Amino acid sequence: MTTSTGPIPHALADSAAGLDALLDAVGHLTGDELAGPSTLEGWTRGHVLSHVAGVGAALLGQARAAERGEVVPVYASQEARDTGIEAGSGRSVAEHLAVLGALRDEMARTWPEPGSPLWDAPSGYRSGPLSGCLLGWWREVRIHSVDALAGTSRQVGYETWDDALCAHLREFLAVRLPDGVSVADVAGDPRDVTAWLAGRVPETPLRGDLPELGPWPSALPAR
Repeated sequence: MTTSTGPIPHALADSAAGLDALLDAVGHLTGDELAGPSTLEGWTRGHVLSHVAGVGAALLGQARAAERGEVVPVYASQEARDTGIEAGSGRSVAEHLAVLGALRDEMARTWPEPGSPLWDAPSGYRSGPLSGCLLGWWREVRIHSVDALAGTSRQVGYETWDDALCAHLREFLAVRLPDGVSVADVAGDPRDVTAWLAGRVPETPLRGDLPELGPWPSALPAR
């Protein structure tokens, strides 16, 4: 059995770099900053960091299941996901660092090597292969780092999203556009268009009348 390498090596490297950068930034946050609001409505920065840790662990669980030849749900239930985020939202800076640091170490041990046939193994994430779990993690850690750190002295911007990630996000999120509208129809800097597609406020406002975006792809059937 063989597998195509595709974006896997870059996604592995850039998601690891993103988590390293997030860990470094979190280590400089104050308790007040941690408890302050993120860019996501109703969530503190602690909620976002708890979600990053939870989704990372959940997607890594898909790799363990693939190794066993099993397909399991990403989360036991939506309620379990939400409860886990809430439970972890009140962690201290040191506790967030410990959880995210343990996740980083576990990812280094658990993700398959590029070229491994396990990347083509079925998973419980969007009815797709394990490679989709890695791409999902890449999106989550890079997007939510911006969400969590906005408004702090360690905030990062969309300039941390490299060209490969932006191209991937535009392809993945194009499903949010109404029928008959393509990403190429949206005028603006490609990075700003990417941020808008991701439901974030671009650094430079986009020109023209923008269509209403549909839900995030996770709310739609995989295709």
